[in-house]
Amino acid sequence: MIGRDGANTSIWQGNIDPYIPVNSAAANKVYDVAIVGGGITGISTALLLQKAGKQCILFEAENICFGTTGGTTAHLNTLLDTPYSTISNNFGEKFSLLVAEAVTSAIQLIKDNINAYSIDCGFEDANAFLFSETQEQAKELQSLYESSAHVGLKIGYTNRIPVPLPFDKALKLEGQAQFNPVQYVYALAKAFEAAGGIIVQQCRVTNAEGDDILDIETSNGNHQARNIVYATHIPVGVNLLHLRCIPYRSYAMAIRLKDGAYPEGLCYDLQDPYHYYRTQIVNGQSYLIAGGGDHRTGEESNTEKCFLELEAYFRKYFDVEAIAYKWSSQYYEPVDGLPYIGHLPGHPTNMYVATGFGGNGMVYSSIAAQVLKNLIMEEESKYVNLFNPNRIKPVAGFVNFIKHNATVVKDLINGCSPEKIKELSALATDEAKVVKYEDHKLALYKDENNNLHALNSKCTHLGCCVSWNNSEKSWDCPCHGARFDCDGKILNGPASMELEKVSLLSLTKDG
Repeated sequence: MIGRDGANTSIWQGNIDPYIPVNSAAANKVYDVAIVGGGITGISTALLLQKAGKQCILFEAENICFGTTGGTTAHLNTLLDTPYSTISNNFGEKFSLLVAEAVTSAIQLIKDNINAYSIDCGFEDANAFLFSETQEQAKELQSLYESSAHVGLKIGYTNRIPVPLPFDKALKLEGQAQFNPVQYVYALAKAFEAAGGIIVQQCRVTNAEGDDILDIETSNGNHQARNIVYATHIPVGVNLLHLRCIPYRSYAMAIRLKDGAYPEGLCYDLQDPYHYYRTQIVNGQSYLIAGGGDHRTGEESNTEKCFLELEAYFRKYFDVEAIAYKWSSQYYEPVDGLPYIGHLPGHPTNMYVATGFGGNGMVYSSIAAQVLKNLIMEEESKYVNLFNPNRIKPVAGFVNFIKHNATVVKDLINGCSPEKIKELSALATDEAKVVKYEDHKLALYKDENNNLHALNSKCTHLGCCVSWNNSEKSWDCPCHGARFDCDGKILNGPASMELEKVSLLSLTKDG
């Protein structure tokens, strides 16, 4: 089992040992590229650059696949969360065709890596099925069919779907796939090190600045590099992209079925939020991997309820033997529908970023690796302008931009709305609240041993008030998605500092 960014364990992280790097960082060496983040984006980018002749070092704040890569449901699809019709309306028909081409090439890159390095990661080609349950959804399905066919996807109507749910109409899409993401990333990490790359785990990058040579500050000392890539899901610090990416949580389960009727293919309904299904064999055992229940980070007061509702929904249609694993994961929706891959806005040209993948991180990560490699190697790429983080689209995403940042501004201005309690002991076991105590605003949690954990409730990123996630046992920031454990340790950026611990004894004395 490996560590992850929450109290629950995913099926991928619960069935593998921690990755142990074999190479050590050299003292006083200037690396060509420093990559920040040990998920699929960081490792894929590092391998491409190392193979291209660049000397690379990769920093991971925790362990390889600690974050979203270890929490994905690992769908490899060209059918994106942002419909091609939306992409065409926002960016033009040419760009929608390029996006379809790019995601197709991303799946091919994963296949090529699996073949080149003989990776055993449960990879399977698969068909995807998208189905409607109402006449209104059927209209949406028709629009998805038309826009997907227009960009060249192999899609058509079908009379059957592989899951036992009622449906009105359904589409079948060829050319999709699935795999075990952690096994895949581990194999790429080994290939990266075999090519001379360096991986440093338990090493958080806190700052990088400079011109031609960047000074990189980390929790384990300073390093230097000519370029830096932030593959951290969302860049650290304060940046324009934090206003253009909306953090969401999604919920997933790995389910054992009594009847063994595990579905073939990738399946999606059109509910909002939608449900998704697929099958994966892990260590000889088949599992139905199903998920849904998405909501903005920090906006659900009872995240355990999200799991209970999903479980009840799945039990309605499947012969469930046991919920073997359940977990939630974070992703960031770009306000205009496309990821941000390229130069980090407002920073020197040798600083790069990849973020805003939405729910399609497994394919966009491989696109990011190719685009970032092209940029750093100064190679031509037809995708650079498509995913440029500095793009300005006054129409595309404008409504989402306003809605997201109105919420952020409200949280910044209003601060916390704490529940006032007279005694800290009023908290129940395994309960957390933002409280006001003797003029102090605290994020307070009482663990299962009745120990109190008290923190300053203001997120260290921009000062928004954190909210408790009772399933993952974390304090989540609703503004930009930073997350912390009950002792204030960072689980997700963009925060680069832990939540401040508060001494309850000193508060009592001061009061």
